[in-house]
Amino acid sequence: MFTGIVTAIGTVQSAEQLGDLRVRIECPYDPADMAIGASIACSGACMTVVDRGGEKGNSWFAVDVSGESVSKTARAMWDAGGKLNLETALKLGDELGGHIVTGHVDAVGEVEDVAETAGSHTVKIRAPRELAAYIAPKGSITVDGVSLTVNEVTDNDDGSCTFALNIIPHTWEVTTLGRLAPGSQVNLEIDVLARYLKRMESLRNQA
Repeated sequence: MFTGIVTAIGTVQSAEQLGDLRVRIECPYDPADMAIGASIACSGACMTVVDRGGEKGNSWFAVDVSGESVSKTARAMWDAGGKLNLETALKLGDELGGHIVTGHVDAVGEVEDVAETAGSHTVKIRAPRELAAYIAPKGSITVDGVSLTVNEVTDNDDGSCTFALNIIPHTWEVTTLGRLAPGSQVNLEIDVLARYLKRMESLRNQA
């Protein structure tokens, strides 16, 4: 379980096909705090630590990324040199600063527009039709592992939707969102509460 509050940016050092894709990620975490088997969200995708090393401020950890995970996450996300938003798993008693995030990517969205407004940035993202019913103004959504609030939603003729986000300067600077441009792919996770409400609605309609 996560909150969508990014605590570090990691860099993919290497990616090697060993059955699954073994990805080694450079990060500033203390390796003593990264237990084998621990969960770390990598740009919104929950991964299991299978190895780690280095020292605090200059460490690394390795994860095995299945073919399914590669196919369901943003294009080229696991390529060497790529930047990833990192968040370690929530511990009992930690502050829930964002919203409840599971680390399961629901779909990949595409950035349609990025515009700067008074120091902040407005980002418009197209989400596929299977997510459209779960995205609402003032609702929460996770974009590349970052907990954000939806400002507005426009429904498209093909059943997809385009939603707008306002990203403040701090978030723009301390996450990978500052690298977004039209055409960028992003990992999306809908609010878990919206998921359950949609399920309840569908069962009610069947009754």
